[in-house]
Amino acid sequence: MVLGLLAPALFFIGYYFFKLYPNNVPLQEFWRLLMEQRSFFTGLTSISLIMNAVLFTIYINTSRYQTAKGIFVITLVYGIVVLLMKVIR
Repeated sequence: MVLGLLAPALFFIGYYFFKLYPNNVPLQEFWRLLMEQRSFFTGLTSISLIMNAVLFTIYINTSRYQTAKGIFVITLVYGIVVLLMKVIR
């Protein structure tokens, strides 16, 4: 489950440091953009969910089913939260 939580978080942090930090965009501005621009939010969350799908596939293919189950559950929860955030906003 920890891997399922870490992969999207690392993606968001990596995106910030590789795309926005070099342009002197503060972290608060990054979060504001995420909350205000639906297309930006949708794009980043979709890619971060794909990161979990890649992790899930790796763990299934290496027969580490318990870890794969944890990643899958977290991915479902993450996806539901993202959908709810899109509906509420």
